[in-house]
Amino acid sequence: MNVKRVYSIAIDGPAGAGKSTMAKLLAKKLGFVYVDTGAIYRTVGYHMDLMGIGPKDADGVLRLLDDVNLEITYDEGGVQHMILNGRDVSGEIRTPEMSKIASQISALSCVRTFLLDMQRDVAKTHNVIMDGRDIGTVVLPKADVKIYLTASAEVRAERRLKELQEKGMDVKYETVLKEIKERDHQDMTRTIAPLKQAKDALLLDTSELNLEQSVAAMESIIRERIVL
Repeated sequence: MNVKRVYSIAIDGPAGAGKSTMAKLLAKKLGFVYVDTGAIYRTVGYHMDLMGIGPKDADGVLRLLDDVNLEITYDEGGVQHMILNGRDVSGEIRTPEMSKIASQISALSCVRTFLLDMQRDVAKTHNVIMDGRDIGTVVLPKADVKIYLTASAEVRAERRLKELQEKGMDVKYETVLKEIKERDHQDMTRTIAPLKQAKDALLLDTSELNLEQSVAAMESIIRERIVL
């Protein structure tokens, strides 16, 4: 019996590099399922925040993990939605505060273990583009294509500022830049699964590229490595 070959593409990189935006566009172009792992961690962090548990309270988080019922769904446009205990919280998790909480809670081994199989199971049955901080190094170490996507902190801050302002948030560039740098430090220095470029990942710096050019560069990298 012939088993259908499935492909996995791992995209890692720092906050604000555009991983989610580009991965969504690529997934649509290639007919792959897009998995935003950052949203999964944000959702766990959101639940803990609602319950009054701080992201560094490992014992408290572990105690409440069994109460977390997560589901990933996709709308007609291929946009990922996070369902927490039966409720769509996709909007609530997209705030700077939730970003900070996600960074801290993702450093907890109990949370990473809790979510690891969930992420891997999707890749076993679907062609996936998965983005995060440790996809190529930990979650999908045997991914068919690995890309480390980055840009300067200043460029990432400008992009994130525009994104937040389009959502109606009143934020300043200096504040966003400071948060970007703090998030980088947290992600790169955490003990468990720190952000780093996998040895076999191709580095793509988009500081000088616009969105269209960045997506084209990523698509070229993918198509050179797998036959679709």
